[in-house]
Parts: sequence; C-alpha cells; structure tokens
Amino acid sequence: MGLIITIIIGLIAGAVAHRVLNSRGGFLGSLVVGLIGALVGGELAALLNLNVTGGILDRLIIAILGSILFLFIWKKMFK
Repeated sequence: MGLIITIIIGLIAGAVAHRVLNSRGGFLGSLVVGLIGALVGGELAALLNLNVTGGILDRLIIAILGSILFLFIWKKMFK
C-alpha cells in the first residue's frame, strides 16, 4: 500500500510542478519529476531539521516543493 501512495503522491507533485513552472510533461514525466522531487524535498527537510511527521499531507507538500525545485533547476541547466 505504501508504494501505491508514493506513486500517487509523485504523480500529483509532478503534475503540480509542471503547472507551476508552465512546462510540459506527460504521465511518465510527471511521475519521474514527482518521485525525484519527493527525494529532493525529503533530503532538504532532513537537512533543515524540519519536523515532518510522515503523514500524507506532509509528504505531499514536501514532494511538491521538491518537485518544483528539481524541475526549476532542470530547466535552467538544459535550456
């Protein structure tokens, strides 16, 4: 069940990041951006000593912020 929730959170986070940064990405692109963003966001939260309880809403917010940061850096590097 945890893997399914992680995939759903990744899809949502990737889709939001694509919308915020006005970029194009399909189903697979959103999934990849969301999952990488969740990793980036989780590492940043740990580095900043943020108290994340691990709830679904916490994971979603961290994943969205990480996805936006990842996609922003990706676009700056390859454009």
